[in-house]
Amino acid sequence: AALIGSPRFPTNPQPDPLLITIEHPLTPSAGGWAQDLGFDPMFHNPAWTRADLVEKTLLTQPLQREPGSEFHYSNFGFCLLGRVVEAASGRPYDAFVQSEVLQPCGIRAMEVGGDTAADRRPDEVRYQGQDGEDPYGMKVARMDAHGGWIANAVDVVRFLVHVDQRPSKPDLLRPDSLAVLFAPGPASPRYARGWAVNSAPNHWHDGSLPGSQSIAVITHDGFCWAALCNTRDRGIGPDLDQLMWDVRNALTRLPAIDLFP
Repeated sequence: AALIGSPRFPTNPQPDPLLITIEHPLTPSAGGWAQDLGFDPMFHNPAWTRADLVEKTLLTQPLQREPGSEFHYSNFGFCLLGRVVEAASGRPYDAFVQSEVLQPCGIRAMEVGGDTAADRRPDEVRYQGQDGEDPYGMKVARMDAHGGWIANAVDVVRFLVHVDQRPSKPDLLRPDSLAVLFAPGPASPRYARGWAVNSAPNHWHDGSLPGSQSIAVITHDGFCWAALCNTRDRGIGPDLDQLMWDVRNALTRLPAIDLFP
């Protein structure tokens, strides 16, 4: 809290937000600001800037659980981590990620998206809402660190092969750092630090917003894939995951082509 310059909290708030460490929103187990606890700040108060959202949420939305005690996926927690990156690096979050993460992977086209159809990039898809959802009614740019990036599937896989713990491409992090990254967190055996995990071990993450659905996977036997859609419905997440596994299981041979020289 001190690192991101958060406001002074009310006297003796319970649970105490000052007990939150970087580990807690990473795992994620910060103790609040989660949809399954009744309130996701990232989809409220669209007139607030990101700075307003962070400050006012910390002041007005008390934690509901002790930090570290329970798993509750929090978009706002990842938003806070983006602000930690800015405070620690002295640079805007997106500029730091592009320079220190994406460019070493050979990725040049990823960027944080805009909010409206008028903000659409020249080569960006049009997002299609279903069941009354409005893909262009969200504050996407404000979501930067938890789901605001736009990319194509090839560039997502370019990133995956640089964190896959395989020797074919140099990883961005040391082996010991990747081991920590993919180790199950204390609040859930199914979630590590920014990654869903299982005992195989496979590592993955999916994402879902009005007008989009995505999944990125690193398998235990050396496969990486990403699938991105510009719409969603209630059953698309599991179906998209199963589709990619069906493709993987149908492969009998692979061409000897380096897609990421």
